[in-house]
Amino acid sequence: MNQKIAKESSGRTINIGIIQTIHHWPTLKTVLMVEDILKKAETAISLEELKRRLPNKIMDQTLRLILVYLEGKGSILIGKKGIIWIENNNPKFLKLIEKSKEIEL
Repeated sequence: MNQKIAKESSGRTINIGIIQTIHHWPTLKTVLMVEDILKKAETAISLEELKRRLPNKIMDQTLRLILVYLEGKGSILIGKKGIIWIENNNPKFLKLIEKSKEIEL
């Protein structure tokens, strides 16, 4: 079995376990469904728990593609204890970041 390795912009490689060709690309509805579950989770959840919480079944390959996409854009963090939503779109937080000063080392 050949598996694809995805490279992030940081140079880190992730084995997403895709065999040969991708047969099921995620739809926007599916991506939004996964995002919604991860946003509502109060703590890190495992891949199996994420699958249980989804209202519709998703192929494993499709779910892994979505997770690679979300991690690549900085919305989630995948760690040893599970997957957690880290994106912050709070207007007050974004304004604070814009006003913050850069510290040069």
